[in-house]
Parts: sequence; C-alpha cells; structure tokens
Amino acid sequence: MKKILAVALALGALMSMPARAEEIVVKFSHVVAPNTPKGKGAERFKELAEKYTAGKVKVEVYPNSQLYKDKEELEALQLGAVQMLAPSLAKFGPLGVKEFEVFDLPYIFPDRVALRKVTEGPVGKKLLKLLEPKGITGLAYWDNGFKIMSANKPLRTPDDFLGLKMRIQSSKVLEAEMKALGALPQVMAFSEVYQALQTGVVDGTENPPSNMYTQKMHEVQKYATLSRHGYLGYAVIVNKKFWDGLPTDVRGELEKALAEATTYANDIAEKENADAVEAMKASGKTEFITLTTEQAAAWKSALKPVWSEMGSRIGKDLITEVAKTTGAE
Repeated sequence: MKKILAVALALGALMSMPARAEEIVVKFSHVVAPNTPKGKGAERFKELAEKYTAGKVKVEVYPNSQLYKDKEELEALQLGAVQMLAPSLAKFGPLGVKEFEVFDLPYIFPDRVALRKVTEGPVGKKLLKLLEPKGITGLAYWDNGFKIMSANKPLRTPDDFLGLKMRIQSSKVLEAEMKALGALPQVMAFSEVYQALQTGVVDGTENPPSNMYTQKMHEVQKYATLSRHGYLGYAVIVNKKFWDGLPTDVRGELEKALAEATTYANDIAEKENADAVEAMKASGKTEFITLTTEQAAAWKSALKPVWSEMGSRIGKDLITEVAKTTGAE
C-alpha cells in the first residue's frame, strides 16, 4: 500500500503542476455516486470554486472510489496525492482521532436541528481542530442523513438481528452497536458492499437511503427498517500543507465556495433521502418497515449501553457534552 501511494503521490505531484502559471489543481476524491448529496455537493463546490477564482483553481472531482477506496483515501490525502476529501466521520477513528466516533453513537441525534447545534457550534469546531496534528485541515460538515437498517429478513426487534452478518464501516462504535443487537459486524469497503450483499457474504447493512438507492442495494435486500438509529455525515477536509500554502485571496474564495456548497449539500440531503425511500418503495424490490413505538423503544434500550461502553474510547465528557447539546435522552 505504501508503495502504491508513493507512486500515486509522485504522479499526483506531476499532474498537479500548473498547466499555466496561475492554475492550481485540486483533486477532490470521494467514494459515493455523483447523484448523492455528497456527490452533488462536490460538483457544486467545483463549479463555485472555479467561478470565484476566475480560473486560478481547477477542481477535479473523482467519485465512486475511482482513485481510492475507503481505507486508502486518508493516507493519500496526507501524502498529498489528493488535496481534498469528504470522508464519513467514522473514518477518523482508525486515524487516531477517536473523538469523531461520537457521531456514530446510536440515537444521540434526535433530529437535524439537534445535529446542527453540534456541527455548527463549538463542539464541531473543536473536533475539526483535532485533525491538524495529522496534517489535515477540517473545513466543514456535510450531511448524508439518518440511517436505516436493511437485510434479507424483517428487522423489527433486536432479536431479529441475532447471528446476522452486518456490514459496517471501520468503527469501534458501529462494531459495538451491531454486537449489542446480536449481529456479527463485518468491516468492508463501501465499494464492495453491493456484491457482498448479492452473493450472501453479508446479510445486511446500514445506510442512509440515498446511499442504499444509488448503489442499488435495494435490488439485493428484501427488507429495510426506517429506524433512523444513527447518523452518517462527512467532514470536508484538505491537506493542511497544501491549504496553508495557497495565496490568501485564493483560499478566501475557496472558503466562500465551500460555505455555499455546504449550505446546498445540507439543504438537499433530507429531500434526497426521502426521494430515495419513495423510489425504492416504487421499485417493489424492498419492503419497508416502520417501527411501532414499542419496537423503537426496544431498539433504543438495546443500543443505549453502547454510549457507556464507548466512554473510555471517545471520552465520557465529550459524549455528555454532545448529548446535552442535542437533548438526547
């Protein structure tokens, strides 16, 4: 892997050399489809960045893991092989910044209003600062949405998860979550999930609806539960050395472009997910389950111990601070 990324770095450096004196190339890599909230946000940033810098900056967007898979992209950014990413927040735990795994805790964000109090407030800013010693500058938070569970059997109660192989991102919190439900967590790159579901390597997974739909997972999952048990969001990040080395005026215009792209991406996320659910329902391939009040309470009861279990990893004080900020029970 190191050799591959070293070669990529060398090629990236060559390819990023200005085609003309004033041009700066920004490679923006991500792992999801172009028609997801993140994909559309990246394209909006490209459009605005090139407009506001009057051609001084060229943004190249690479979706669908065209350049790097989940486990590779952060190292590629640190090496300078790409300049910009928007990885899911769970990715920072394996990097050594475990505090970001607070976003993975089940039922800690009751709704988007509560979520915004964290991502747009002091807690969110404090977390982004923790990335700087890793050579990364955190710029913004982008929504994907609240997650649903899917499998080839109905998932109505925690007992329904017993023995199921469930794909997760690399996150100790998500691992604990699945174990609390009696499932067997399987860490796997996002780009490999469809085939794993299709072939039965895993039985199910969790995703916001827009990811499930754009990756066509509904074609190989018979059931989905509208659980909204957890949140999936992203941090837009850049290579710190690259960012700090930009001319001040250029960096200012890119910050302006990103602020507008962030508002756009977050505004469309909820609608994109609602539309994805309706499209999957209309396909007739997946049956959607809405939990009763009693069933939802059972899910919360089964998953709440994950908070205390992860206290020593994430930080008890941080979990308390986020829960107090969001009003989570």
